[in-house]
Amino acid sequence: MKRAWESLVAALVAGLLVLVPLYLAILLLLKAMMSVGKLISPLVAVLPDWIPGEKLVALAAILVACLIVGFAVRTAIGRAIGERLERSFFERIPGYALLRSLTQRLAGESGETAWQPALVEIEEALVPGFIIEALDDGRFTVFVPSVPTPLAGAVYVLNGDRVHPLDVPFTQAVKSISRWGQGTRELVAAMRPAGR
Repeated sequence: MKRAWESLVAALVAGLLVLVPLYLAILLLLKAMMSVGKLISPLVAVLPDWIPGEKLVALAAILVACLIVGFAVRTAIGRAIGERLERSFFERIPGYALLRSLTQRLAGESGETAWQPALVEIEEALVPGFIIEALDDGRFTVFVPSVPTPLAGAVYVLNGDRVHPLDVPFTQAVKSISRWGQGTRELVAAMRPAGR
């Protein structure tokens, strides 16, 4: 019975993590299509009535805009503008940096050390957690999630000798936490020496 309940909770959390962002993205796309549709309605008036021209042209315009922005942010100037915009505007939005870092980790980007899976020493135990940042004095800011909800927990500042980074993907650590510790054997096997 306990295993069935744990499996149900893990499946529910995994489903929410997929469906909520997808739902929000679809809502934003539909809202953008409505806004663009009002702007281009004079242009699509020449199309036959049986063609849903306004919606198709609005969707095409949004996709072309996304493509142009995507190409632009890959250039040196685009990256500089994006970083400046991020520092001056987006990072002031509560939770933005957290969501950006989580999204990068889920996408497999490991250019930064934030959310590096680790086993941390709390009292006499090793506890699954994530390195949020390395401090200049050798200590680490570590997030220790609650089980089975990896997005809630406590933040600790710990000496480097109490933090053991793991050579595992972010998603594997989250999976172990959301399954009440099942799969921790692989985390322990992937433990690196403390403070590295």
